[in-house]
Amino acid sequence: MPVLDRERETEQGGGDALPKLPVPALGDTLDLYLRTLRPLLTEEQYQETLKIVTTFGAPGGLGELLQRRLLERSENRANWVYDYWLNDMYLANRMALPINSSPVMVFPPQHFRAPIDSLRFAAHLISGMLEYKSLLDTRSLPLDYARGQLAGTPLCMEQYYRLFTSYRLPGPQRDTLVAQQSSVMPEPEHIIVACRNQFFVMDVVINFRRLNERDLLTQLDKISKMADSEEERLPAIGLLTSDGRTEWAESRRVLMKESTNRDALDMIERCLCLVCLDQSSGLDLTDTSRAKLMLHGGGGAKNGGNRWYDKPMQFVIGSDGCCGVVCEHSAFEGIVLVQCTEYLLKYMRGSPSKLVRAASVSELPAPRRLRWKCTPEIHKHLSSSADKLNRQVRNLDMDVHKFHEYGKEFIKKQKMSPDAYIQVALQLAHHKCHGRLVATYESASIRRFQEGRVENIRSATAEALGFVRAMADLKSSDTEKMERLRAAINAQTKYTVLAITGKAIDNHLLGLREIAQDLKLEKPEIFKDKAFLISNQFILSTSQVPTTVDMFCCYGPVVPDGYGACYNPQSDHVLFCVSSFRDSPQTCSEEFVQILERGLLEMRDLCVRHNADTDGNPSGKADERPSGKPKEETLERPVQSQATRMVGGTPSALGDVQRPPPQVLVSKAAAKGQVDIQTQTTSQGGSKERKI
Repeated sequence: MPVLDRERETEQGGGDALPKLPVPALGDTLDLYLRTLRPLLTEEQYQETLKIVTTFGAPGGLGELLQRRLLERSENRANWVYDYWLNDMYLANRMALPINSSPVMVFPPQHFRAPIDSLRFAAHLISGMLEYKSLLDTRSLPLDYARGQLAGTPLCMEQYYRLFTSYRLPGPQRDTLVAQQSSVMPEPEHIIVACRNQFFVMDVVINFRRLNERDLLTQLDKISKMADSEEERLPAIGLLTSDGRTEWAESRRVLMKESTNRDALDMIERCLCLVCLDQSSGLDLTDTSRAKLMLHGGGGAKNGGNRWYDKPMQFVIGSDGCCGVVCEHSAFEGIVLVQCTEYLLKYMRGSPSKLVRAASVSELPAPRRLRWKCTPEIHKHLSSSADKLNRQVRNLDMDVHKFHEYGKEFIKKQKMSPDAYIQVALQLAHHKCHGRLVATYESASIRRFQEGRVENIRSATAEALGFVRAMADLKSSDTEKMERLRAAINAQTKYTVLAITGKAIDNHLLGLREIAQDLKLEKPEIFKDKAFLISNQFILSTSQVPTTVDMFCCYGPVVPDGYGACYNPQSDHVLFCVSSFRDSPQTCSEEFVQILERGLLEMRDLCVRHNADTDGNPSGKADERPSGKPKEETLERPVQSQATRMVGGTPSALGDVQRPPPQVLVSKAAAKGQVDIQTQTTSQGGSKERKI
């Protein structure tokens, strides 16, 4: 299969007119790197690192050599960091996808009175998905524009076109992102329906006509009945995809020895998406339990095998009303996931409703069950995969909490950015829990640039440390605390601007490290320094994911002793999804949430008291707009950097392995007709990017 022509794909996504991602000045990055380290290191550690960084950046030194090579690379590529970043963040990561890498969107609970109701819901959702795909196929999806800082800037749309055309292929050392290149006349589309751990091929376009919802429901009902047949039930092969990537690659290699298995794998890998018809979990469906079920399916005994984690989009419809989407994250960022799922939920509520449906197909071919030939070796792999998934299920500590006391409107009335305010609150909570600040990841979109993905906003600033210490100091006055709060929020906002304009440090440092590997140089001392490892152990992995419909996002931690903290700020409340691992004695999600809530109340009370003292407004209801403008971010699963990934609590040697560019392959579809569809337009050319 030919390597993907990235320049062509960018043009299709409207990114060819966008500027290239800049390479920051070496001195600026090193200075900022040192500033981000200050709150994380002891004075002794900092002074040692200062010497190493100074040597690296000295005139005529190694840093300048690597910088020159990086500038040369930027001249010859649409995006100098993309391949490095894709490898490091995703493809070279060997951890299992569920919990560790794949975020999920959790839909509001559904109330199905009968089994057919869940199938009707699934048929309606598939119909909406096909409409959205038609917008993509006809290049009718409105262009995204930036909001907040530098509002109105057009954004790269490349990621949208991988929603239903890509697949993450496991490899023994690194994975491959496979992308089918859709043409004017694509081959007949099909989806894979998973039911009772069985997989069925369901065509959604037959004889050049898209199935309407009645036909979709008919086919889903057939699949449900076929899956009920215990005589034909096959092993839960999907469990293999929940394993570590190297283990799954080995299992797939064994499967590929049989032609029957090769055919089944081919059908799954080329499908548009998965629709997972789950059995009832038997659990009380709280926000927390639904979040956990969406992340791991409940393990091998429930619906953990009713998945295929390599596909970017898996729509889960549980007979008990537990519904949502599981996302494989290497192909696109969270803004794409949110935009797509919000479109689907709004479509299912009746808006938009202008869909030109095909007439009913009189002779519907029966859906086809995928067959597998399983050797004793495969059964052994299945048992091992199930055991590991079940351990992950038991280990996940999740707490979904709705903070009701106030939301973003109160924060705006304090003339503060809601996102920056919440980030400072997360720093306060961690300091209250553990007595220190830690490396924190918050994603920022760099889609203003060609092939832009994300950069990291480092929220553990010196100003945030000053604020949390002031809050713990009984001698600090409210005036001092308020000054430090505003300083922390301003520092957060300034770093955000650096990140979204391509001037933050993480991508640049990654590029310098990878250029050294490309040149086959010994790893520079700056990247072997303990401070670099500390700064890349993201104990706090955070994302703001606001939604305009009733759903929420969550994910797992990225290090063994860390937290995943996803939040959805609304006008009068904030929804927090906090995750950690039970086998870590340092973490507890419920305790973190309780302390986070306490800190948010303290921050509110501080603002109210300060307002009462300064202008006699005890309610804190100022009319002015917040000085910190909303910033745009993307749901980037900050999977632990390859250089600093921990194995058994120690840095992995994998960070020293020479790695080729990420494999991004393309397969051309056969010619086929288009579906006629009416599309909606929005003012100013389309939707605008939100914080996520």
